[in-house]
Amino acid sequence: MDKTVREQLLELAEENYQQFSSSLIPTIHNVLGVRLPLLRKMAKTIAKGDWRAYLKHADSDYFEEIMLQGMVIGYVKCDLEEKLRYVSDFVPKIDNWSVCDSFCIGLTVARKYQERVWDFLQPYLRSKEEYELRFGVVMLLHFYVDAVYLRRVFEKLDTVQHDGYYVKMAVAWALSVCFVKDADSTLEYLKISSLDNFTYNKTLQKITESNRVDAETKKRIRAMKRKRS
Repeated sequence: MDKTVREQLLELAEENYQQFSSSLIPTIHNVLGVRLPLLRKMAKTIAKGDWRAYLKHADSDYFEEIMLQGMVIGYVKCDLEEKLRYVSDFVPKIDNWSVCDSFCIGLTVARKYQERVWDFLQPYLRSKEEYELRFGVVMLLHFYVDAVYLRRVFEKLDTVQHDGYYVKMAVAWALSVCFVKDADSTLEYLKISSLDNFTYNKTLQKITESNRVDAETKKRIRAMKRKRS
């Protein structure tokens, strides 16, 4: 008899890894402790089978069960609009940065259908929900930091107004990616941005933490730090 998805996850769970993972995601308390490469392997197998039935009946009690669903959606081969419907159904399940970021990086379909996915993302970029908004921002940093979309990315990030820590950190991360791609344009934006002091200073910090930014530039960036009011 085939084992259920939960039975497989329970077999793969490691107590030490559970403690480690839980320490990285302090906002949740439902981690089993399954390593991401093992989840990806499971997701690829599910995506080759009756994945629609799996997604219809999948349990969402544990962190790994939710993570697995997101990975499967990324891997499945189907019509774009069908995939976006599954994305829409999944986003409300996101309740931590780890599921959000892993889900986003798997949605590589955005590279092929940039404009359609850009339109799809707009409601999330206006959302008042912390992780819906983070989803939109992380999608931008993975798939839209290029010559065609960079200005539009700045415009969207500048309109983000949310007190959530994980939104602010996502915006800072996104802008650090923009800086590596086009330092001059990003500096131009930062000079006129509407970013709050926390997000602005975190952006500078993220830039200086990048291995792709030279020492002299990092020194200039540190000098741009705003004093907290």
